Amino acid sequence: MNDFYTEQLVKRKATGKVILTKIGLIILTFLSLIFLLRVPFAFILTAVLVAVDIFFFRNMDLEYEYLFVNGELDVDKITARSKRKTVFSTNLDELELLAPTGSSELRLVQAEKTYNFSTMAEGRQTYELIVSKKGQKIKVIFEPNDTILNGFKTLASRKVII
Repeated sequence: MNDFYTEQLVKRKATGKVILTKIGLIILTFLSLIFLLRVPFAFILTAVLVAVDIFFFRNMDLEYEYLFVNGELDVDKITARSKRKTVFSTNLDELELLAPTGSSELRLVQAEKTYNFSTMAEGRQTYELIVSKKGQKIKVIFEPNDTILNGFKTLASRKVII
């Protein structure tokens, strides 16, 4: 049995929009606490804002896990380190091209859908995976480690550019 198995966990970086939203929510919650001192019935507003803060902050803690097993790639989205959901799955039969972002080979391919499962951190090397599912071309942007890249290269060498 020569099974090829590897997994990789990447943490998504908070974008500027997310950081500004968090700051705004903290300021609103603080203002509602001050308002609570002046108006005794403002506890409902404060309670709602605290609940929104908790929900929003937990759901913005986002990680992706790449699981590559014998030519099958699954991408799981992990929210708040507790909820896991498979958001993308493909196999080598659907693979058309795997290349570094910005490579000339990718310019020839037009995808109908694009998914970004990378950390979104500047300076990180991302790769684009082009697959064909039900006649539709899908582009997946992700940050595979060398083990995953070598697995793709070993199993589908003509479709992989490293």
